[in-house]
This record gives sequence, structure tokens and C-alpha cells, in this order.
Amino acid sequence: MKKGKLLIIDDNEDVLFALNVLLGPYMEEIRTTTQPEKIGYFMSLFTPDVILLDMNFRRDAISGQEGFFWLEKIREIDPDAVILFITAYTDTDKAVRAIKAGATDFIPKPWEKEKLLATLSAALQLRESRTEVKSLRQQVAVLSEPDEIHTPIIGESDAMKAVFSTIEKLRHTDANILLLGENGTGKDLIAGALCHQSPRAEKVFVGIDLGSIPEQLFESELFGYEKGAFTDARADKPGRMEVASGGTLFLDEIGNLSLSMQAKLLTAIEKRQIVRLGATHPIPIDVRLISATNADIHEKAAEGTFRQDLLYRINTIELHIPPLRERGNDIRLLAAYFLERYARKYKKAVKGLEKEAENTLMRYAWPGNVRELEHAIERAVILSDTPLLKPSDFMLKPAAAYKKEKAGESLNLNMLEKEAIERAVRRAEGNMTRAAELLGITRFALYRKLDKLGL
Repeated sequence: MKKGKLLIIDDNEDVLFALNVLLGPYMEEIRTTTQPEKIGYFMSLFTPDVILLDMNFRRDAISGQEGFFWLEKIREIDPDAVILFITAYTDTDKAVRAIKAGATDFIPKPWEKEKLLATLSAALQLRESRTEVKSLRQQVAVLSEPDEIHTPIIGESDAMKAVFSTIEKLRHTDANILLLGENGTGKDLIAGALCHQSPRAEKVFVGIDLGSIPEQLFESELFGYEKGAFTDARADKPGRMEVASGGTLFLDEIGNLSLSMQAKLLTAIEKRQIVRLGATHPIPIDVRLISATNADIHEKAAEGTFRQDLLYRINTIELHIPPLRERGNDIRLLAAYFLERYARKYKKAVKGLEKEAENTLMRYAWPGNVRELEHAIERAVILSDTPLLKPSDFMLKPAAAYKKEKAGESLNLNMLEKEAIERAVRRAEGNMTRAAELLGITRFALYRKLDKLGL
């Protein structure tokens, strides 16, 4: 079986021809040149796994200085390059110097076929090991970014039992999955559970919020970039799809992608390869996709704002995550969990909730779902001075209060803005993306206004 790509640089065309004939049956691809100044071109063209480099490019030259010069140039382009010197003039001093400079081994002229093949095989194995180590380091670098505190999936309601049952049925599959549900319902936690109960459980899990990526950064974040691809690209950086190869890629808020970004994502999924910004060669990827959105993705597809062919690619299985208001007693279970967590975190002597406080939580509609409940409990624990949380510790209204009376004749801009946001959130039934659309602003602008107004 042919394996690996080989670049040979030698000033003797007869040597190049002989090596090409000899090694052709064993190599996946071979490129040759008599011009070392074209090394950069060939390296960008097909990314060789091993480079055979002549040590001397002038007739009768025996110092090897030219070889060492081009060795340094190669290592500037690719520090992990595996380089074998070819030369008729070898001695111990040059060998030691070459190894220190970054060469892997020597191939003497004339060569012995079996020894040449053995040296080349060892070089290919070294390249494979270096590539694997580099990939692992990049994964560690990406995945070592601080994560939020992990929240377990808590629920005993019929709606959540149905979700758990579907997860169990999918545990032996690699099928692409689309998670549908409102903001704050825990789609990211469900994605994690799907990964950890799948054949790729021991592999990497990489998540990315597509809705938070500015369009101009989409390609570099998802596909990565090469050093020098743009002004601040001081080193190679793999994209999230490349880092996730072999494992699971979670694409959150996929419904927010523009049509042009959808096209680029679809191409990567269909071809199972990506091209880093600034690169010319594709990188194969093998990822299992889990996507999520709070948008009505089928309506967007019907309207033409989401590509139908991309939807087919990502929704082999659809899983609907229920909103918190449909989960009944799960509200009590989650409240108890969050209360214990934040009492411990902030070292507060809060032990539980008064009965009426519990009823207040049960009556509330939770437009922000589990995330809103968590923040409400955290805020209450921080501000409370009593062992049991009271209704007054929560700035909530019962569900009936959502039929709010009309605003008065106030012309206060903050009051009018607050009322407009509350109406939009109610009309969108807690779907923040839809609420932002109703208000004519972006989802992130809406979150900023909610924070500013204390909502």
C-alpha cells in the first residue's frame, strides 16, 4: 500500500529520475526539483511528509553549507518537517551537525535499496508521530479554554424522560443530530450527553456558538488559518472542525448563520475536508455533528433563509428539548440543585425555600428556561440573609401577570424601552432571537439592554 508524500531536491536530474523510479511504487506522491529556491512552493503545494535534500548544489562542493542553508529554510516553513540529507560526502562531524540542525538522517550516494527504504519508512513513521503530537497539543490548547461550571441534566418529568429515552436509543450511532428548543433549555448539556454515550465517547468534544461569531471571523474560527494568512496570524492555528476531527463537533445556534456562511459549512461537511485560511491544501476531517438552534429551522428553510440541503445534512435525527414551563416538578428539583450549589459557592447558610417561594417558582413561566432559573436562584442566594428563601427574594411575577396592563402615558424612554422588550419576549414566548427580530435589533443588543435595564 502506497503511503506518504515525498519531495526530493537534488541538482542531478539522473539522481531525481532514479529515486522517482525506485520509490514510486511505495509512495503516495513524489515531487522533484533541481531548484532549491522552489522548496517553499512545493511545500505549500502538497505538504510533503518527508523531504530528501541534497547537501551540495554546486559541482565539486563538499562543505554542505548549501544543504544546511536550505535545511534552515525548510524548518522555518515547517518546524515539524522530516528531512533526510542525500550526499556523497559524509563524515561524523557533518552528521552530528546535521542532526543538531534538525535533519533526521543521511542517505549516502550511491544508496543501497533496502537501507534506503528502511530509512524512508522510519522517517514516515516519525512524521506521523509528530503530526499526531501536534494535533493533540492543538486540541489541548483549544479545549483548555475555561468552561462554565458543568450542570448535570436533572429531570423526572415525562417530557424529560422522553428525551432520555431518545438519547439511549442513539447511544450506538454516529448519526448527525439536530437539537431544537428555546434558549436556556440545556441543549448544550444534551449535546454533551449524546457525545458521552456514543461510539466517540473517548474522543474529543468541541463546541462552538455560531451565533456569536462575527461573519468576518467565521472561516478562521471554524477552519483555522496558516501563519501569515492575515496581519495578526503570527502562528498556525487549527479551526474547531480540525480540532474536533475523530470526535464530536457541537454547532450551537446554527440557525443564525448567514447564507454565505451556510454554503461554506455545507462544503466542508460534504467534502469532509477543510482548507485553512492562507493554505492551498485541504485537510481531511472526520467529525460527528450535533447542531442546535432555538429558531424554527423548518420555517427558515421554507422561507429560503436557511439552506434546505444543509438542513438535510444536519438533521438525520431531530430531538426537541422541552421548555421549563412544560416540565412540572423538575422546577423544584433544579431549584434545589442550584440552591445547594450557590450556597456552597458563596458560603451562605441558605438551606432551602419557603413553601410560598417554591409556589412562586412553580407559577412563573420561565421565558429564559433553566438558565433563567439558575440566575434567579444565584441572585437570591447572594442577597438573602435568612436560612430559607422567601418570595420577596425573587424578582418574579406569577404566570398570570404576563397579561400585563397597558403602560400608562409615561414618556420616559427607559420605561418605554423596558415595556417594549417585555412585550417582545412575551410574544416570542421566551425565544430571545425571535424577540430581537420583533424589536429590530440583534440578539446581542437585546441581551445588553436586558442587562442595562435589570431584566
